[in-house]
Amino acid sequence: MTDQRAANVGADVGGEVDRKNGNGTDQNDGRNETVNERMDRNWNEILQELRVTQTGTQIFTGFLLTIAFQSRFSELTNFQVRIYLILVVAAVLTTALGLAPVNLHRSLFRQGAKMTIVQTAHVIMRITLVGVAIMLIGTMLLIFDLVIDRRAALIAAGAMLLVVIIVAVLPRVLRINRQPDQSEDGATKVR
Repeated sequence: MTDQRAANVGADVGGEVDRKNGNGTDQNDGRNETVNERMDRNWNEILQELRVTQTGTQIFTGFLLTIAFQSRFSELTNFQVRIYLILVVAAVLTTALGLAPVNLHRSLFRQGAKMTIVQTAHVIMRITLVGVAIMLIGTMLLIFDLVIDRRAALIAAGAMLLVVIIVAVLPRVLRINRQPDQSEDGATKVR
């Protein structure tokens, strides 16, 4: 891989890379790390995110799968059964997607493909988070429909959708409004 391509990929995954110095280090974020060091750090951060996401989705999927075997399951309306099945599909797909980066890493381990693994895992994690959002909204819809009524269910699901949108937009807002801290010598401090 050429230094220029490594610098471009490093910028795509983790920020702007200073191409003037020619060594693939990023001088703009306060870390003096090479592209390989950045990829290692990014992979470790993705693994931490995967641990949190996988645990939640796997537990949620397990609970969903047991519901069909409960005696009151036959009392669900057609609407509730459809929502339940949508939730099962979303939960299983989200769980599978959460496991995909691990399989990718195992398959490409020691093949010199860390950058590809990190980039692909990043995309998979974003799709997984969409699956988690669907699970959250669908859960609100199903539970409120079961416990109260359809109107309350739609309101609760709408409120959860609003929360999901806010959580999704928040990083962009923070990124746009972010002012880097400056030290006395003018260097950017790492937050």
